[in-house]
Amino acid sequence: MSDRSARYPDLADRSVLVSGGATGIGAALVRAFAAQGARVGFVDIDADAGAALATELASGPGSVTFAPCDLTDISAYQTAMSEIANLNGPVTVLANNAANDQRHSLDGLTPEDFDAGMAVNLRHALFAVQAVAPGMRRAGGGSIINFGSVGWMMAAGGYPVYAAAKAAVHGMTRGLARELGPDRIRVNTLVPGWVMTEKQLRLWVDEAAKEKIRTSQCLPDPVLPEDIAQMALFLGSDVSARCTAQNYIVDGGWV
Repeated sequence: MSDRSARYPDLADRSVLVSGGATGIGAALVRAFAAQGARVGFVDIDADAGAALATELASGPGSVTFAPCDLTDISAYQTAMSEIANLNGPVTVLANNAANDQRHSLDGLTPEDFDAGMAVNLRHALFAVQAVAPGMRRAGGGSIINFGSVGWMMAAGGYPVYAAAKAAVHGMTRGLARELGPDRIRVNTLVPGWVMTEKQLRLWVDEAAKEKIRTSQCLPDPVLPEDIAQMALFLGSDVSARCTAQNYIVDGGWV
């Protein structure tokens, strides 16, 4: 298949921040924005994978800065974001990608489990917006890309806290779009389908899952991390300057 990557000249030298950027969809985001010549900062709890990705991209067209961080520690996360902004300039594209779709049941769920699930799937995203919004205002605008999920839309079971958190992301997007819109800060939700990341392939994509994907998607091809990254580039670029408060679903036509 030919290269489907689009070029967005306005992303060159743009300061971009990606959460959960060391592996999976996040790593595809880091690679895609760096290939556009952006100054990309990313955080992840996986220090080894993050360092390896930063080293891999060190000689590319963009600059890449990795800050190892447990983003459930909001104080530490906001400190890391501040350090990245000091290096790259005020963040004007924020990709709130980090999440964990670990399977869990309703039976035996504790309040502590609930709080932990919300911390890794929702809370950090709101406080990241809080941290970058002042810089975006001073810059004259920006783009916030919150990552949702088709899982709750399909009424999927097996992760009730994750489903609740991801549904809340959509509500957060709508509210923030209204609040930040007067400052030309756009807020959208990028909604991946079942993306064939290494984690998904290792843990959950067996032959039965492949058949489910084949019969559920309108398109026959698997959804790859790079497909999600291409939509993120569009939303980060000024070509989407009039797009806000929306859901952009990239799922091969499932939902």
